[in-house]
Amino acid sequence: MNILIVRVSSLGDVVHNMPMVADIRRAFPDAHIDWVVEEAYVSLVALNRGVRHVIPMALRRWRKSLHKAATRAEMRAFRQRLRAEAYDFVFDTQGLFKTAATMRLARLREGGKRVGLANATEGSGYEPVSRIFHDLSVPVGLHTHAVLRARTVAAKALGYTVDTAPDFDLRPPAQTDPAWMPATPYAVFFHATARAAKQWPVGHWLQIARSLRERGWPILLPWGSESERQAAQQLASGMEQAVVLPKLPLMEAVMLAQRAALVIGVDTGLTHIAAAYCRPTIELYGDSPRWKTEGNWSPNIINLGDTGAQPDVAAVEAAVHQLLD
Repeated sequence: MNILIVRVSSLGDVVHNMPMVADIRRAFPDAHIDWVVEEAYVSLVALNRGVRHVIPMALRRWRKSLHKAATRAEMRAFRQRLRAEAYDFVFDTQGLFKTAATMRLARLREGGKRVGLANATEGSGYEPVSRIFHDLSVPVGLHTHAVLRARTVAAKALGYTVDTAPDFDLRPPAQTDPAWMPATPYAVFFHATARAAKQWPVGHWLQIARSLRERGWPILLPWGSESERQAAQQLASGMEQAVVLPKLPLMEAVMLAQRAALVIGVDTGLTHIAAAYCRPTIELYGDSPRWKTEGNWSPNIINLGDTGAQPDVAAVEAAVHQLLD
């Protein structure tokens, strides 16, 4: 059986989509599973042991240069690659017009089906028009976790039951250690996020750094933009053991999360990657509903806070002791 998954973005959403692959392979061990994803996340999806081929698309980049011949040539090549294989099932688990239209471009075997979401979950970016491309639309509950949502769509279409803990089935990144990688255990603070309301107060990070000082671990501070670099430097100026990292390519950022002795992070993609690897992880929520993305599959993950209720320092310190002592 040939299966195609269309889940193109964003980083955290791509991660949360991965357990459906292990579910399908558990029910159908000989299934071939391909995945369409934005070009920035190809290397991440390639870490999933159950994915055969990763098919990159570059819609974000193409939109900026549709008038260029090179862009149109890339788009034609993408369509040809998408139609090179005939699929028994094509899944769109994102529920947008662009992802459903991409699903429609794929070639079906005789009797094949295109499957997607029948409805939104609360606060999602679901677009009802996507249903016009479906042969089967799967309903999900209003408060269905992001991981369970994708798993449910596949299970309903393929006729099996979701009755196990999520399995992300991610390999470690296969590359040599970068120069910044410590030789000793380290903690990571994933402090940066695009939405200011999701950030945790600077003073709270500093207090947690002081409470970790006795362990003797360096605290690594990654960043992805100039404003985030400045925020990392501000944090480091108040922490004795902090190291501001260089700007990391995705696979180094994944390695950073995958090897950490402790991860504390706001609701952002790299925090969710650490949770997918079941590293000792404390997820901090303050401006997004915890039920949507909390790491609920391992005792190594502790979720704190919720919409409008940021966790305090005492709760995080208690979680650190619970995970490490």
